[in-house]
Amino acid sequence: MEIRVTKQAEKKLRRGYPLLQKEDLVREVKPTKQWVSFVNEAGRFLAKGYLGEQNKGIGWVLSNKDEPIQLAFFAKLFTTAKKARERYFLDETTTAFRIFNGEGDGLGGLIIDLYESYAVFSWYNQTLFQNKEEIVAAFKQVFPEVVGAYEKIRFSDGKLPESQWLYGKEAPEPLLVKENNITYATYLNEGLMTGIFLDQKEVREALSMGLVAGKSLLNMFSYTGAFSVAAKMGGASQTTSVDLAKRSLPKTREQFEVNGLGLEENKIVVMDVFEYFKYAARKDLHFDVIVLDPPSFARNKKKVFSVAKNYGDLVEDSVDILSAEGLLVASTNAANVSREKFQKMIEESLKNKQVRFKKVNEYQLPADFKTIPEFEEGNYLKVFFYKITK
Repeated sequence: MEIRVTKQAEKKLRRGYPLLQKEDLVREVKPTKQWVSFVNEAGRFLAKGYLGEQNKGIGWVLSNKDEPIQLAFFAKLFTTAKKARERYFLDETTTAFRIFNGEGDGLGGLIIDLYESYAVFSWYNQTLFQNKEEIVAAFKQVFPEVVGAYEKIRFSDGKLPESQWLYGKEAPEPLLVKENNITYATYLNEGLMTGIFLDQKEVREALSMGLVAGKSLLNMFSYTGAFSVAAKMGGASQTTSVDLAKRSLPKTREQFEVNGLGLEENKIVVMDVFEYFKYAARKDLHFDVIVLDPPSFARNKKKVFSVAKNYGDLVEDSVDILSAEGLLVASTNAANVSREKFQKMIEESLKNKQVRFKKVNEYQLPADFKTIPEFEEGNYLKVFFYKITK
């Protein structure tokens, strides 16, 4: 099947850009299970790929060669991806990491994470999901050491569960994994999330290596408290984890417990983050380190939050309860906010608060979250460490 694309889309594809939007097609075509050839307006071959609607776009380029997309093709992609992560497989201190990262590894619409000996597939569109038999067969060929797998359905489909067992053995609950020699409890078949965001491993490592030793840390939007655990293992004097979700309390408690840490010096608060800022200000609470890692978009009964519009408010509220010589860890995974825009947003908010500040560190995605320079949106993680003097 041939799909004609516009002249503008042709230029993008020739530059190596892998994602197609609806407006890139000469005429609207409904996604099918088939692999397709993208051709220019004159009918000349440009690339092989597929149409599959997801939140990012309408289709992905898989190869600029006119080659068959079949089991051998996927096996080659998986083999290359595995070789690129050799150092992770050899690192006994970390047993959870990404082994296949979508378009970064040549197959937009699919990511695969490894947790000990178990894989978690995330399907982002129906087209790939419909072709999963061949894809999973190729994966098994290249990763025979994986004893079982689960899958997350990240596209809209009223008939499919968010999460389900895919093949092999079922993982224990919790499944304990290691990251930089710290233990984390994960659950591979509880909704879309597993209990830890693997893209933050290097940030957690920084916290665990003594950066916050002897300091108090406030972890906002804490989820299961992974930043707090890393900080405490790195010598933090005390941590406070704040999240609106009620599940954060037992989940965070468990993360401390599996590392042999008590809750006397590690508080867990179930509360709206903005309300906690007000509470802390009223109680004259101050923290040496504040971690801000909100979801890209969130809504509660009183407020709609988006990183693009509201992150600066979080920064300003943080300054009010930061110690005189404090550290702000500002993080976002919002792909629609560029690194430059995010940095400007933070620094303008700090200027509004009339404090002195210095950027002392910066992180983006770790190497296992492979990206390609032609697709900047794929490198979505942005984390800045600021030393702030009031």
